[in-house]
Amino acid sequence: MSLAELSAVEAAEGISSGTIRSVELVEACLQTVAEREPTVHAWAHIDADHALAQAKAADEVRAAGEPCGLLHGVPVGLKDIFDTADMPTEFGTPIYDGRMPERDSAAAERLREAGAVILGKTVTAELATFTPGPTANPHDPKRTPGGSSSGSAAAVAANMVPLALGSQTVGSTIRPAAFCGVFGYKPSYGRISRRGMLPLSNTFDTVGLFARSLPDIALLLDALDRYDGDDPAMRLQAPLRLSDTMTEAPPVPPTLAFVKTAAWEKADAATVAGFEELVEALGDSCDTVELPEPFAAVADLHNTVLTAEMAKSVGSLCDEPGEHPSARFRQMVEDGRKVRAADYLAALENRDVLNAGLNEVFDRYDAIITPAAPGEAPEGLGATGDPAFCTLWTFCGVPALSLPLLVGEHGLPVGVQIVGQRGHDRRLMRNAAWLMSQLADEGAAP
Repeated sequence: MSLAELSAVEAAEGISSGTIRSVELVEACLQTVAEREPTVHAWAHIDADHALAQAKAADEVRAAGEPCGLLHGVPVGLKDIFDTADMPTEFGTPIYDGRMPERDSAAAERLREAGAVILGKTVTAELATFTPGPTANPHDPKRTPGGSSSGSAAAVAANMVPLALGSQTVGSTIRPAAFCGVFGYKPSYGRISRRGMLPLSNTFDTVGLFARSLPDIALLLDALDRYDGDDPAMRLQAPLRLSDTMTEAPPVPPTLAFVKTAAWEKADAATVAGFEELVEALGDSCDTVELPEPFAAVADLHNTVLTAEMAKSVGSLCDEPGEHPSARFRQMVEDGRKVRAADYLAALENRDVLNAGLNEVFDRYDAIITPAAPGEAPEGLGATGDPAFCTLWTFCGVPALSLPLLVGEHGLPVGVQIVGQRGHDRRLMRNAAWLMSQLADEGAAP
């Protein structure tokens, strides 16, 4: 087995114990990049010499007996919307070609403090929206990897890197994780600092995580989980220590709610059949629950807030001389400029209403399961797929995980999304671990 196939937990433990060196691991990842990148196109910027220099420095720190962080010597990819002082950050658009930030983003700072090697910057759809870059799905290069965190999901799925960061403002982490068959995590809104990340919508922007195992997601979150007063969405709270959760059994067996949402009609036949089998396999541990009518309007509510805030945060890109964003991006900005203040404020108020409704579900159930996407990754690289199954959870700011549990009609991954109550990320992680072990123990995974 190539070192590039190690999980992040295995890699961190191997480097800490001295059984492997960071340089060896990074060399293996770079070899995989050389082999697969001509087809997958996951990277916007990668500098092998710089990556190896970081790895060598990490090995020297360990050899000197200095303290090592959670991700010491482990390579990580960053979506090309996070500022890095030693690499370009170009936001997936020629408008920002050659842009070199003066300071690291908070996410990059946390990774460096944890000892991680930032391997490079992964491809993002244009300005983290919907117009895709060149990235292809590692399972079938004729299909989309999803977006907008396309390169991050694809790089992890292709064993180019064990961990990567993305973002989610609609479905930009959960959807590509589902399409690429990896674990994707959108934490509760305000859990991870967004300082130095391209701002689209202050109400929805969330840092997203990609990995090939649930313990790896926990490890990455633990490295990033620190209060930052420069992000107004954050509040002072104790670190989650999700890695500890991996060894905790739930106090009682969880009960899950299978929620179809208003997007259910978009699910393909294989996804419908897969969830029927999944619910049957869970038996008394899962009930089908229907959300009240007000939840059906969430797509319009989300779009009202998103486009209005985009018009404020990045709308000027449509007005300045020189290169302009795509027609779809310009249309979103134009729509946002037409949103009335009363409609915007009403949409924000509905966020509290819908969260109150979800809290009633979570009073009875430990977590919600629902599709992460309509089905397998669609053919064609001209679009990133439908985010309909992500919109509600992003709008409400609740934590969500995409678990690669199902397989579609063509043998490609289909994600199961497990959703928790806002602010209860630790409980969600524990319930996700229980779900994975339950299906594995019973041999019941569809």
